[in-house]
Amino acid sequence: MTNIADIEAAAERARGVVRRTPLLSSPFLDEIAGRPVYLKAEVLQHTGSFKFRGGWSAVSALDQVTRAKGVLAFSSGNHAQGVARAAQLHGVPAVILMPADAPKLKIENTRAMDAEVVLYHRAAGENREEIGDRLRDERGLTLIKPFDDAMVIAGQGTCGLEIAEQAAEAGVNEATVLTCCGGGGLTSGIALALADRAPGLTVRPVEPEGFDDVTRSLASGGIKPNNGPEVGLCDAVLTRAPAERTFAIMSAHCGPGLVVSDAEVKAAMRHAATRLKLVVEPGGAVALAAALFHGDELAEGPVIATLSGGNVDPAMFAQILAEG
Repeated sequence: MTNIADIEAAAERARGVVRRTPLLSSPFLDEIAGRPVYLKAEVLQHTGSFKFRGGWSAVSALDQVTRAKGVLAFSSGNHAQGVARAAQLHGVPAVILMPADAPKLKIENTRAMDAEVVLYHRAAGENREEIGDRLRDERGLTLIKPFDDAMVIAGQGTCGLEIAEQAAEAGVNEATVLTCCGGGGLTSGIALALADRAPGLTVRPVEPEGFDDVTRSLASGGIKPNNGPEVGLCDAVLTRAPAERTFAIMSAHCGPGLVVSDAEVKAAMRHAATRLKLVVEPGGAVALAAALFHGDELAEGPVIATLSGGNVDPAMFAQILAEG
């Protein structure tokens, strides 16, 4: 199980490579939420999302011989780009399995980082794990999972170390920390870091409606998977279920989950654009949506929310802005 020592080691390996992203605020957003709101702008991280943290952590933790053979990942986009960029910086091969219906921008960006992109058709029932197993065995690649990986969680935990430092700098010792949550890698890493460095900051995962597996799992005490395909507006955080690893961490260190609607996500994206001048993708805006529109479900006091990714298709982003 990932621990604070792993996160600290990941932070040391990340020094000079991974960006320390800012913690932003806006009086306009404070007014909407009715409380101080701070935003951890991971949209400004390399590759446009927090996933570079985990990708760099996992690739850099491999021994030189293993790493030289290359790495394999499967992702709808952000993890793909994070691993691809980490492999590119290390000068090693990367093979990325991506759904054919992933946002075009994410596919193009992954290829631009020298990765070999293999597309599969999830709507037709193609199994990415089976394809991945074949590629791994044929080429001797190391699989880096998007969230069920100790070193990936450690890398995401470096975001939590920064939140602890930045909250203290802002004079915030008690707050609710809302995290955009798919499989729970970011949530788990941040929760582990804050439990050690800032125990007054309580982490709560946020998911989109229809994909609330973590919320239901935490409420029931056991993993409750989603049914149906992983297709929807918030593609970056659509997973079937948390891993046993991430569920155990979240159960030990997180409060109840929150669920937001697509309409709330779109409104949060528009507010981020107009008030913070940031491009945030739907999955990266779910935590902000909860901060702005679900205050009645939160404890009193400040809120810190992750803006976890900004890799939205330009046409979709323009349409969402126009709807407002």
